[in-house]
Amino acid sequence: MFHHLLIFFFSIGLILSSCNDSDTPENDNPNSSLQYDVITVVDGITIPWGMAFLPDGALLITEQEGELIHVKNGTKTKVAGLPQLFYKNQGGLLDLELHPDYENNGWIYLSYSGNTENDGQGGNTVIMRAKLENNMLTHKEVLYKATPNTTSGGHFGSRLEFDRNGYLYFSIGDRKKSGQNPQDITRDGGKIYRIHDDGSIPTTNPFVNENNAKKAIYSYGHRNPQGMALHPETGLIWTHEHGPKGGDEINIIEAGSNYGWPKITYGVNYDGSEITDKTSLPGMEQPIHYWVPSIAPSGMTFVTSDKYPQWKGNVLIGSLKFSYLNNCYLNGSTVEKEEKLLEGMGRVRNVRQGPDGYIYVAIESKGIVKIVPKNS
Repeated sequence: MFHHLLIFFFSIGLILSSCNDSDTPENDNPNSSLQYDVITVVDGITIPWGMAFLPDGALLITEQEGELIHVKNGTKTKVAGLPQLFYKNQGGLLDLELHPDYENNGWIYLSYSGNTENDGQGGNTVIMRAKLENNMLTHKEVLYKATPNTTSGGHFGSRLEFDRNGYLYFSIGDRKKSGQNPQDITRDGGKIYRIHDDGSIPTTNPFVNENNAKKAIYSYGHRNPQGMALHPETGLIWTHEHGPKGGDEINIIEAGSNYGWPKITYGVNYDGSEITDKTSLPGMEQPIHYWVPSIAPSGMTFVTSDKYPQWKGNVLIGSLKFSYLNNCYLNGSTVEKEEKLLEGMGRVRNVRQGPDGYIYVAIESKGIVKIVPKNS
């Protein structure tokens, strides 16, 4: 079995490496904790929002504008059968996640902004699953549709993550209605949700017995979470979310907890005016880390690979605002140090550790790159 796994991981690295179109300049920063090369794996993608590694070594990538791209052996193919999108500003085709038992059941999970009601009122976040057959999505099922629809093009959230028990977590941003949605469990928006893989609601969700509550809600008081990852040791769901001007946060998600937005925040309005003078209140969770000024975080992965001994145990988070990959050194749940990687390459939209152990980074207006340690 171990021999077969080695062959599998090697073949994935070989297949993806064969897709390389060009090499970017290597990292020669003497202050970096690890010297590495950056290799372009897939180019020519404007906003690569989500990505997932298939067991046969192929790579699936969502392009926000509305394309699902299948890449194998250097060949890019557009997948047909996508749902109709409400494409506007931050909306479009968003995150992508495979079922933990994908090899046996073939389920692919997608998030996007859509209008399944066809009411002409804009859209909201949709969670669906489908299967990939002959470069077409089939067996499409909508598992969750946020309401109400709105013509706003902001704050869809949309990250997806499975935990060890097979529950699917996803985020929906406050849809730019911070005064209405995040603190109200009868409304969608500004929440982390938990469902079964078929869309049914777990009976152990924290608000299943609350009158008029959205039963899929797992935590609330969020602004716009665009990063979500399963901690490799604790099995807990970590997220990060966009603050306003300042106040981006990393949070560890607990059932039924209130993360405070907009009652508490470390940020201010974009014009500099005050949102609240409170950074803490009883019954509201504190972030384990926050940024002032905002870095505009997107994408999140924990480093567990032996290929990066200096980074093992860290969490990597993309910065849209400053165009770098943020390497957070952790001591338990404390960020002790931060290091900037891939500076100046472009807005980092997503980051994933592949099954071959390498870190893959989605960069806007470029595509997917791979971080390869020197002398590896």
